[in-house]
Amino acid sequence: MYLLSAGGLTVGDSIFQLIVILVVFVIPVTIIAGLFIFMKKRNERLKRVEEKLDDLLERKK
Repeated sequence: MYLLSAGGLTVGDSIFQLIVILVVFVIPVTIIAGLFIFMKKRNERLKRVEEKLDDLLERKK
C-alpha cells in the first residue's frame, strides 16, 4: 500500500488531477474551435445568399 503513495499523494489523486487538468484545457479549446467552425459556415452561407441576391438583381435589370 505504501508503494502507491508518494508524500501523501496517492496514484488515484494524481490520476484525478490529470483528468481535471485535461478537462479544464479541453473545454475551452472545444468552445473556441466550435466558434471558428460556426463563423466559417456562417460566412459561407452569407456569401451564397449574396450571390443569389446579385443574380436576382441582374435578372431584374
